[in-house]
Amino acid sequence: MPLTRDQNLRYARQILLPEVGGAGQEKLLAAHVLVVGAGGLGSPVLLYLAAAGVGRISVVDDDTVALSNLQRQVLYDTAQVGLSKVGMAEARLDALNPEVRVEAVAARLTAANAAELVAAADVAVDCLDSFSSRFVLSDACVAARTPLVSAAIQGFSGLLAVFDPASGGPCYRCFNPAPPPRGGDARACEETGILGAVAGWVGTAQALAVLRLLLGLGDDRQGWLTTFDGLTGATRRSRLPRDPACPACGNA
Repeated sequence: MPLTRDQNLRYARQILLPEVGGAGQEKLLAAHVLVVGAGGLGSPVLLYLAAAGVGRISVVDDDTVALSNLQRQVLYDTAQVGLSKVGMAEARLDALNPEVRVEAVAARLTAANAAELVAAADVAVDCLDSFSSRFVLSDACVAARTPLVSAAIQGFSGLLAVFDPASGGPCYRCFNPAPPPRGGDARACEETGILGAVAGWVGTAQALAVLRLLLGLGDDRQGWLTTFDGLTGATRRSRLPRDPACPACGNA
C-alpha cells in the first residue's frame, strides 16, 4: 500500500535517508518482529521499533513491573508497579504509534510456544535474562530459519550479536554452547548491578540491528559480535565462527 499523508509526515526524517526512502518505509510497515523480554533491553528495542513504524510487534514476557526495574526499564513508570509488563508495554506503544499492531503475550517463552511465535516473525529479538530461555529461542530460530538479534548486559558492559541461520552463519549455541555453572543473567544482574544507561545503549543498538535486517542494510547476517565498555565508551566488533559440531545448526 502507498504511504498515506500522515505516514509520510510521521516517518519523514527516515524516509529522507537514501537507504530507507518510501520503499524501505513500506517494508518496515509490513514487517513483523518478535521481542522476547520487556525489561532493560526490551524497553528501548520496543520504543524504537514502534517509533520507526514496524507494523507488527509481538512482545513476550510473564513478569510484572517492580520498583527496582524503573532505573533502567524506561517503558514503565511508578504508577505501573505490580502491573503486567506486556500490558503496560502495549499501552505505551499504542500511545506512541497507534499504527503499530502490538501483540502482548503474557507468558514465559518455552519449548511449547517458541516454534509458533518464531515462525510468524521476520526477525526475533532476544532481550532475555535467562540462558535456558535463550537456548529455547535460538533453537526455534534455527528451526524456522529466522534471524535472531541477541544481547546481554551486566555492570558497565554489554554485547550484541546477530545470528541468521539462513545465511549459513553461526547460531547462539555456536557462540555459547552451555550456560555458566551459576545460572543466568538475571542472577548476575541482581548480584553485580547494572547501570541503566548501558541497557539503553545496548537495547538501542539491538533496535538498529533489527532495522538493518528488515531494510537489507549492512552485513549483520554474516554473524558479528559487538562488545561495549560503558566505562570507556569503547566498542569492538568481531566475526563469530560457526561450530560444525553445534547440536543446533551443525553438520550433523
